[in-house]
Amino acid sequence: MIEQFEEQLRQDLHQFLRSMNEIDARLPECPDVEEKWEQIVKTYIPDGIKEFNDFPSASLGWMMYIGMAVAKFWDAEWEIYSKIDDLYAYMRDKRGYDAMDEYIREDVLLLRGVDYTVLEELVGECASRVYNALRHQNIEPGTKEAFNAYVSCLHQLYFFGAAMQLNRMGYHMTKMN
Repeated sequence: MIEQFEEQLRQDLHQFLRSMNEIDARLPECPDVEEKWEQIVKTYIPDGIKEFNDFPSASLGWMMYIGMAVAKFWDAEWEIYSKIDDLYAYMRDKRGYDAMDEYIREDVLLLRGVDYTVLEELVGECASRVYNALRHQNIEPGTKEAFNAYVSCLHQLYFFGAAMQLNRMGYHMTKMN
């Protein structure tokens, strides 16, 4: 059930982001960024769950920003950032949880003006799509199934955040002959 749900999220986000020209048909592979997922989600979950009831789009969307930031770190100075034990806490503690999106857009991705706003809207749309899909699962809140579905949502948003950022930095997956 949860695997099916996560695959539906993956397909929906892939199709949506392709339609926006944010990713290629073939998704990038970046094992270094994927390897950080487990550790990031473990420390993110207490903050994300606390915010979920009142701010579900932020609770979900922040993970997309985190994926983008980790991809940017990977491209820029991975030999430094890969050694940080808790990349999530590192980012959160710069300005606090509530302003983490702004920190990532301004200080990590170096976005200003229209680019800043466009990314804010795009991440908001992705988070809304995922939240809508989660709500339509009719999972009882507070259950193990609800927790697992939430983690699946976070995982896909992290993955697609990283994929978008890799694409924006010029990494394109093409078939080799």
